[in-house]
Amino acid sequence: QVQLVEAGGGLVQAGGSLTLSCAASGRIFSINAMAWYRQAPGKQRELVAAITSGGSTNYADSVKDRFTISRDNAKNTVYLQMNSLKPEDAAVYYCNADIRQRYYSGSVPYWGQGTQVTVSS
Repeated sequence: QVQLVEAGGGLVQAGGSLTLSCAASGRIFSINAMAWYRQAPGKQRELVAAITSGGSTNYADSVKDRFTISRDNAKNTVYLQMNSLKPEDAAVYYCNADIRQRYYSGSVPYWGQGTQVTVSS
């Protein structure tokens, strides 16, 4: 009933930039926090950046001053602008959103399918 579809991953040289997007669709009453996570091979999934419905943001220390998370509430879409990419940023990036499907229901976390980001040195 709810889908998160990510786009924008790919191959980039170190120092380059990429912008990821994630659009939520389906039966949606409201979306609370939205976030980006990443998982590199052999490592645990980690939070990269998060943004509340009001626009407050927080970032992992490793990406501060390089990545910017933003959202368009009218489009139910969250973005991740990634600048000055490093080889250690390479991972599968996952979108996450806390979604209420009805006014009387609580929020439930949904995940996107993931998009690969590869950074060549």
